[in-house]
Amino acid sequence: MSEGSTRANPARAASPAPAGPSVGPPRALLPSLVPLLREWLPRQRWFAGKGRPITGFSLVSATELLPCGAGGAAPGLLHLLVRAQQSGPQRTQPGPADCYQLLLGIRSALPPQLAHALIGRPTGGPLHGRTVYEALQDPKLAGLLLERLRVPGRLGALCFTRAPSTSIPSGLTPRTITAEQSNSSVVYGDAYILKVFRRVGAGTNPDLELPLALARAGCGRVPHPTAWFETSPDLPPEPPPGTSPADAYAVGGRPGPEPMTLGILQPFLPGSADGWQLALNSLAVRADFTGAARALGRATAEVHTALASALPTSVLRRQQIELLASGMTERLDAAAAAVPALRPYRDPLRAAFEEFAELGRRGRTWPAQRIHGDLHLGQTLRTAHDGRWALIDFEGEPARPIAERRRLQPVARDIAGMLRSFDYAARTHHPAPDTSAWSHAWAKQNRAAYCDGYAEAAGVDPRDEPELMRAYETDKAVYEVLYEARHRPDWLPVPMAAIHRLAGVRDVDPAPGARRGPVVRPAPEDRPAPVVRRAPEARTSQEARTPQTAQRARGKRPGPGVPPAPPA
Repeated sequence: MSEGSTRANPARAASPAPAGPSVGPPRALLPSLVPLLREWLPRQRWFAGKGRPITGFSLVSATELLPCGAGGAAPGLLHLLVRAQQSGPQRTQPGPADCYQLLLGIRSALPPQLAHALIGRPTGGPLHGRTVYEALQDPKLAGLLLERLRVPGRLGALCFTRAPSTSIPSGLTPRTITAEQSNSSVVYGDAYILKVFRRVGAGTNPDLELPLALARAGCGRVPHPTAWFETSPDLPPEPPPGTSPADAYAVGGRPGPEPMTLGILQPFLPGSADGWQLALNSLAVRADFTGAARALGRATAEVHTALASALPTSVLRRQQIELLASGMTERLDAAAAAVPALRPYRDPLRAAFEEFAELGRRGRTWPAQRIHGDLHLGQTLRTAHDGRWALIDFEGEPARPIAERRRLQPVARDIAGMLRSFDYAARTHHPAPDTSAWSHAWAKQNRAAYCDGYAEAAGVDPRDEPELMRAYETDKAVYEVLYEARHRPDWLPVPMAAIHRLAGVRDVDPAPGARRGPVVRPAPEDRPAPVVRRAPEARTSQEARTPQTAQRARGKRPGPGVPPAPPA
């Protein structure tokens, strides 16, 4: 990575790389680790290729952050980027195999307190006879990573950067957060939180790019990056299909290799409460939440406005609108093929996407800009010191390529995600049988309050674009149905209730094999849905947070309406 490619003129210090790695040449290192990684990697929550056999590994880079030579009791720290080749029917995306970031601790023997972090002991190669383990579980090695960010510079393939006019104190005690899924996080004291991306790709991650842009714009609704580290891949990222050369820069497809974002250090907000838990608390005691929802709408609008001023924007015209609608229809057809319960509603749901496309054919246009990309209640924090809302986790949906996540889109996508999240909260908070109607009224009132607040701050009411909002909310609900059917079938009634409403369905013939499809009539928005009780472990990132971990919804598996590797 060249000096000129550093954003925001960050403070940097020269840091020479070591003369040579003590673990020997990289070509000898990886074969000795393959048997260990083949067993260990699929067991990690952040591994994206579960259910498909690993057929091989290739080494992208190896960097010693702390010498790993034999002898002595001091640990070594080895940073690896490896690609995991896999086979199987789920491998549908073209392109290179998934690339994973590994931080490996190396010791002669593992102390008892780190036994849970064991990866294995190589039986050959440069690490023969040593113990290899998950480095982030070791406070000494996690502390070393913070030291690298304190004194920025380059080390081997890695580049450490600190934002200008910032300083990071030394000696902060690290603790690893366990409620993560697609990434890993370490809190240092009560001052900072480091998010380490596990599955990485070419292109600056939106979780770094967008908060930096918001910091430059003076937006205080997002914790600003303090420091980060990255590496430059050999190959440039591909722009999304249909991207014009003029738009390539804005969506992450500019010529030449781009850095791969590996980790971000941001201020930690102790005592903050995430929006998902606040909403559930409100439902549990039948408390009014509309004031909070209205304020959250204003916060969302402020972020959208700042992003539009800081980064390129465009206008969606007929061709782009038809492509968007076509993609929504394709996702619906794929979901219906996988989830039989969705099939009776295909035609009325498809009509929402066709109506959206038809407006484009009639000359309607919509502005497009950078957005959050995976917005829901669990991606928000209410800070303890002033009660203001903050938005977090701008990574987008981790399962999608980075170039796709950086695409310009209507703000309606974010708004639809939040509206679905209010609905999810109302339908999953374990109400007593006599509270169902109240819960659905709660959702309706807070959806309206959120839109009211958004309109106050943005000057544009999202409800004035009913076709656009219906298309995006329907697309989101379809995604939720597919996710729940695959991962949490007991939750399927939650998004299916939204499918009933969005399809305008009041009743469905329950007789097995009946030819008659759904009866399409206007249906009330607060139509009661089955109460879904969930097991504690069946939670998406939107829910699986405590005040201490709330601001890192960041490592997540999708989970709809609440979300990752699903959404909100």
